[in-house]
Amino acid sequence: MMRHYIGVDVGTGSVRAAIVSEAGELMATSVAEITTWNRAVDHYEQSSDNIWSAVTTTVKSVLETSGVDKDQVRGVGFDGTCSLVVLDQHFQPVSVSKSGRPECNVILWMDHRAATQANTINQTGSSVLQYVGGRMSLEMQMPKLCWLKQNLKDQCWNHSAHFFDLPDFLTWRATHSMSRSLCTLVCKWGYVAGTETDSGWNGDFFKKIGLEDLIHDNYSKIGSEVRAPGEACGNGLTREAAEELGLNPGTPVGTALIDAHAGGVGCLGCVPSSLKSPLPAVTGRLVLICGTSSCHMAISKSAIFVGGVWGPYYSAMLPEHWLNEGGQSATGKLIDFVIESHPAYQEALSQANKSDVHIHSFLNSQLEVMTDNKGGQSVAQLTADLHIWPDFHGNRSPIADPSLKGMVCGLTLSSGIDNLALIYLATVQALTYGTRHIISEMNRSGHSISLVYLCGGLRNNQLFVTTTADILNMPVVLPDNTESVLLGSAILGARASGDCASIQDAMGKMGGKGSVVMPDKNVHQYHDKKYQVYLKMLEHQREYTQIMAQ
Repeated sequence: MMRHYIGVDVGTGSVRAAIVSEAGELMATSVAEITTWNRAVDHYEQSSDNIWSAVTTTVKSVLETSGVDKDQVRGVGFDGTCSLVVLDQHFQPVSVSKSGRPECNVILWMDHRAATQANTINQTGSSVLQYVGGRMSLEMQMPKLCWLKQNLKDQCWNHSAHFFDLPDFLTWRATHSMSRSLCTLVCKWGYVAGTETDSGWNGDFFKKIGLEDLIHDNYSKIGSEVRAPGEACGNGLTREAAEELGLNPGTPVGTALIDAHAGGVGCLGCVPSSLKSPLPAVTGRLVLICGTSSCHMAISKSAIFVGGVWGPYYSAMLPEHWLNEGGQSATGKLIDFVIESHPAYQEALSQANKSDVHIHSFLNSQLEVMTDNKGGQSVAQLTADLHIWPDFHGNRSPIADPSLKGMVCGLTLSSGIDNLALIYLATVQALTYGTRHIISEMNRSGHSISLVYLCGGLRNNQLFVTTTADILNMPVVLPDNTESVLLGSAILGARASGDCASIQDAMGKMGGKGSVVMPDKNVHQYHDKKYQVYLKMLEHQREYTQIMAQ
């Protein structure tokens, strides 16, 4: 009987599920939207009940669509955004919203309400901070917990009994296991692993930041049982969860991963068939996960400390490897914002719809026409006098400054479709200069990255792919399996089932093949110049800030 595994990915705006064969073939996928509330600036909230409802809908859908019998499903894996879920002692939602609405019990990863709390934490000088790039991001859970205690103590804090990272909530909801993933805890909660002296929770750190009450009962509110990704949770699916999902009770469930980390697992097992040079060691490859935001995942055999880059995290993605995680808080979201806020957006969207193509494809074609009209120069050179600094939602890496703002240099009075196409192109380029900045800091600190895997929604944008190869001057691998994150989650199910001896074993069996996009050396030389302009824009923004602070 053919073995199959289910992967479930809870992203920012939707839940996706897939059934994957033991050879890594996607048999069926399904998607369901989830609700986000944005009632105040920088406040983004969701509902764990709404998320779980979307999980059950998508899993039942892929079972029905694929025709795979539930007896053939050997394991289930979950991944999710690093959002904060709050429940009371009866495991019911506790509101994290100033509105008090009980369904709003999830602080979304991109919520930036805890800036003050993050700054306070970063002034403690705690040894915990060296494992998050030197500064704890306001997107991590400790600043958000501090915010809840300081701002919603009576409404939320005093009634809260369980704080989960979203991936851990999913495995709890499926199995009733209270275990937490090593991935979520080391990446987002200040938990330290892989060292002889500092491993585990740091009680002094909790006292310094005013969360000493979480130490009670062996940290039971935030996790006293920690498991490696892919390790089986509890006794598998509960009867209740199995009925909701349409699966058998006891079906093994793997300890979860954060969504970007699942994408890393799904990519790194891919062996490209058209690479002319030998594939570098796994420590020489970076996985770039590009969706609403971007994550830059690089692993090493020993701990590498990179200023402004999260980590090093021990065994957070691959067992017995250290992980550094760079990132950009707004990538796909920034591209969408730039397009949709432009005066020519509706006209461009109408023409794209008439041609039955995505707006990105329409704009890519428009840029090709503009290039031809210019006499055959490369598309990249159309932005020679248009430059963008892309941190419209702050800088996650490598500057680690959430207060940075976006900048545009080179605006004119033009407002038509050609101008929209140019600003779109400049935005794609600016985001990739940000990736180059991150990789440069990683390599300067001890990494040796020479090849990039690309996954997430933007891997389907040909302009984004070629721009990434040209600016980085590195081969870009596109796995044949276009759903690397879902594959990574399914691999967790395969590991939990016992069918695979390790995560690496499952990756080797299910990783598949891929294609390679090589850089254009001539275009790279042009981007070298623009990258210097990019760095100058950062200097100017810092100067402006200093002047206004005087």
